[in-house]
Amino acid sequence: MRLHRPYISAAAAVIVSSLGIVAASQHIPEGNHTPAPGTAPVVQDAVAPAAAQSAAAPGAPRTTSSPRPDILTRIPGLGPRTLSRIPAGTRQVVLVTGAARNSASSKVVLYERVDGGWRPGAVWAAHNGYKGWTDEHYAGDLRSPIGVFGLTDAGGLLADPGTRLPYHRSRAFSVSGPGIEGEPLTGSFDYVIAINYNRQPGTSPMDGTKPLGENRGGGIWIHVDHGGPTHACVSLSKPHMKELLQALDPGDQPVVVMGDAASLAR
Repeated sequence: MRLHRPYISAAAAVIVSSLGIVAASQHIPEGNHTPAPGTAPVVQDAVAPAAAQSAAAPGAPRTTSSPRPDILTRIPGLGPRTLSRIPAGTRQVVLVTGAARNSASSKVVLYERVDGGWRPGAVWAAHNGYKGWTDEHYAGDLRSPIGVFGLTDAGGLLADPGTRLPYHRSRAFSVSGPGIEGEPLTGSFDYVIAINYNRQPGTSPMDGTKPLGENRGGGIWIHVDHGGPTHACVSLSKPHMKELLQALDPGDQPVVVMGDAASLAR
């Protein structure tokens, strides 16, 4: 899809492949997203496999001898392989569970480690990649990557809603035009959280660095839902995005654990 100049900030010159958005002045092929000097970096809603970056170094979890009844001893639905990828020091897990391998619908729950176990938050409806999930993501495959990835950086078109994550506000997050199923995209990047797949942690979500190479996608975010599937991102309603941003604490080494239910149970 191609957007004309009235639909996106000219200063941004941003490409968002996950939503099929291209600045009218320039088409940049998927394999080459290095921005020219003085221009905003390319942003792509595509991700790679579970082999991507995980979370930060482990720290000591808070524990007590006996968990309360509302505290779970383990995060449900996760098998031994998935659990082994969650760093020992992580105290916040954003669990994204796809409805099926080829489904674009999913649910999100924030788990926080306290009192010797895990306290679950509310269940939120979400969207993921148009074609579902993959163990080995490549740019343009319209699938979200399965795996465990750190959450270290946030940003958006709107002002910081009160997150403790580093927050980059920029007009480069402006977006409009139709999504994959024709739904309007306006406001989708009002708030975003970068998923540390094929990116450099500790940088703005707009940073275009892709350590695994351009063909493995990049620019995978949790962002505001636009009422339809993404190319690879995860999307939540705006109120839930604000709530998640306000809850995440870099001191708790938050990660996102994402995939279809069968894959996460391995």
